[in-house]
Amino acid sequence: MSRTGSWIIAVGAVLVFIGLTVLPSAFGENSDHNLLGVGTSIISLGLLFAATGAYFKVRFLQPSGQKKEDKPAAKAIRGGCDRCQAEPPVVHCKVHQQHLCGKCLAEHYDFRACVYTPSTRREAAVKALAARAR
Repeated sequence: MSRTGSWIIAVGAVLVFIGLTVLPSAFGENSDHNLLGVGTSIISLGLLFAATGAYFKVRFLQPSGQKKEDKPAAKAIRGGCDRCQAEPPVVHCKVHQQHLCGKCLAEHYDFRACVYTPSTRREAAVKALAARAR
């Protein structure tokens, strides 16, 4: 596909050259002012082709089907934070009825509207209950 992009760029360059050769006939003693519009239209079409070819070349240089290596999603903690489900909660927002971890608390914190108390959900209590269930 990279070769196709190169060919499209070449066609665009030829069109720009043709448009530039038409432009001088729009100026001078025996000029035709309609050729000014024709010349500029051909130039703009050539530039559009060249830009499309460049887009194809860049688009297909990127590795296809490969995604960036993302960190594996954190395993949801049972009884964890109500927003991210990744960490044990630290506080409980009484207004919104949400148990929040430290990271989510930083985003949620509003001292004027919310009332916070220590969370009753504890990681140790959750692990103890899980151990009893086995």
